[in-house]
Amino acid sequence: MHQPNVFFDIAIDKIPRGRLVFRLYDDDVPKTSDNFRSLALHTSGYGYRGSVLHRIIPLFMAQGGDITKHNGCGGRSSFGHRFADENFKYTHSRAGLLSMANQGPNTNTSGFFITLKPAPHLDGKHVVFGELVEGHGILKLIEAQGTESGTPRAQVIILNSGTV
Repeated sequence: MHQPNVFFDIAIDKIPRGRLVFRLYDDDVPKTSDNFRSLALHTSGYGYRGSVLHRIIPLFMAQGGDITKHNGCGGRSSFGHRFADENFKYTHSRAGLLSMANQGPNTNTSGFFITLKPAPHLDGKHVVFGELVEGHGILKLIEAQGTESGTPRAQVIILNSGTV
């Protein structure tokens, strides 16, 4: 059954820049997709709205979703706890893929990243659960804020999130 796509409205240095829209792989990774969509909708009273993309490395990835510490060391799933890696059916084969950030096997919370190029070294370690279907130009603007260290040049914030 097709579920609604998820959107993020993005601002860079407090200036609204546009929307990212993701199609989630609900049929193959339903729990992971449900977690992400629920956090986008704030169904548990918390979620992605107002959080930042705290790590951006050009030609690699843009990472966000730390809704507790805002630096990559925290996070909270919509289930209130960490959850297991669902499967590794999809690989990090191209730019624009949505994948779970984690701190090792079976430690998924709210953290995610978007690939900026193929990243096969992450296959079997991070669950790919969706893809960018609109906003490729916005993703390029986000990538332009990245640095080799990962510390963004400018604040990249998710102003709003939900489904479309």
